[in-house]
Amino acid sequence: MSSQRHSLLIVDGSASYLFYMSTMFRKLKYTVRTATTAELALQAMNDSLPALVITEISLPGMSGMAFLQEMKQNPLLKGIPVIIHTSDCTQSTREKCMSLACVGYFNKPAEPDELYRAIQKATESTPRSMIRIETSLKVEVGEASGGGKRVETVTSLSEGGLYIQTQKPDAVNTILPLTIFFPNRQVTVRAEVHYSSVKVGGQHKQPGMGLQFININLGDKIFIRGFIKDQISKGI
Repeated sequence: MSSQRHSLLIVDGSASYLFYMSTMFRKLKYTVRTATTAELALQAMNDSLPALVITEISLPGMSGMAFLQEMKQNPLLKGIPVIIHTSDCTQSTREKCMSLACVGYFNKPAEPDELYRAIQKATESTPRSMIRIETSLKVEVGEASGGGKRVETVTSLSEGGLYIQTQKPDAVNTILPLTIFFPNRQVTVRAEVHYSSVKVGGQHKQPGMGLQFININLGDKIFIRGFIKDQISKGI
C-alpha cells in the first residue's frame, strides 16, 4: 500500500483543533484526514496510508505515545513520519518521542510555518522552507535599466519571493525593482528572476516569472509573514 505524497492524517481529541488544522493545511494544498482517537487513526491507515501523521500525546483511549509505538512496530506503518503537536511540555515525553524517531515535536500552539517546514522536510526531496500561498495582488514592475514600469499581477507569494503572471516575463537572473500593493500598504523590494516561462501550463498554469527577494527591509518582511499567516487563517 503506497502513501499519497501530499496527504496528512491529523489525530487529536479536540474537534475545534481538527477543524482549524485541516482547513489551514487544505489551503496549503494538502489532502487532510482527521481522527479523534488513535484507534480511529489506525483504522484509517488500513484504508490509505498518509504521507505524514500529526498527533497529540493526550488522546481519548489509546495515548499518543502508545499510538506512536504501535506505528513503529507495524511494518506497514513504521516508515510514515510522525510529528507530535501537543500540550505536553515535559522534557521526558519529548525525549521518549524523539527516541521513537519522530520527525518533529512541537508544543501547542506551534506557528504554521514551523509545522509546514517540518512537514516539507519529512516528505519532500526538495523541501520548501517558507509557506507559499495563492493570491491576487497588483504589482508594479520596474525595468532593470531603470526605465519604464508596467503593472502585473502577483499570483503566488511567500516570505522569500513571489510569482508574477505576465505575458512578457523577464530573463532568468534579471534583477527588478517591484512595488507590491497589499490592502492598506505598499511594499517596495528588489528581486531576482529565478524562473521564467512564456508557456501556458506547468506549476503556475499561466506564463510568468518566479522571483526571489534580494533586498527587502525587515519591517516589510515581517509584514509579508503576517499577511500570509492571516490569509491561511482567514475564515477559520
